[in-house]
Amino acid sequence: MKKRMSKAERQKELKKKLSNDPFFTDEELTNIFNVSIQTIRLDRLELGIPELRERVKNVAEKNHSKVRSLGGKEIVGELIDLELGKSGISILETTEDMAFEKTNVIRGHHIFAQAESIAMAVIDAEVALTGVANIKYQTPIKSGNKLIAKAEVVRQRGNKYFVHVFIYESQKQVFRGKFILVSMDKE
Repeated sequence: MKKRMSKAERQKELKKKLSNDPFFTDEELTNIFNVSIQTIRLDRLELGIPELRERVKNVAEKNHSKVRSLGGKEIVGELIDLELGKSGISILETTEDMAFEKTNVIRGHHIFAQAESIAMAVIDAEVALTGVANIKYQTPIKSGNKLIAKAEVVRQRGNKYFVHVFIYESQKQVFRGKFILVSMDKE
């Protein structure tokens, strides 16, 4: 059996873990450190580390200002990483109102909207439109799950951007999209 860390060691490790990846939930941290959820919450409080929702919001606010093609409110999900012209990541917390009542499965247009908005956000253009979208839904998603979308600009030809978007739920790919976005910027 593994020896328990002292409070100071645990807090030091907790701080390090969350500075490397601010998206760990308290539940995931309880499993990592083998302590109760109350212990993790008290440690975060003592260290001045906000809860997950606040950490995500802080990261998202830093990235929204980089986006050129969309207004901040037009991005579906929280934009957590953006390298304009290269790649981006967003997180969407799914809710019951996004799902069909009978099955609790998230409606496809919410997933598509997350994919399209991260594809738009990642390109380096003032105004852009989706020219082509080749998409595939691979697994139904139930409400309450967190979707992580990763977009990458794979090439640019003239005013066309070719962007691949993959959406994951619990590290399993559930959607993929290949977009051709057309920049409408005046030359």
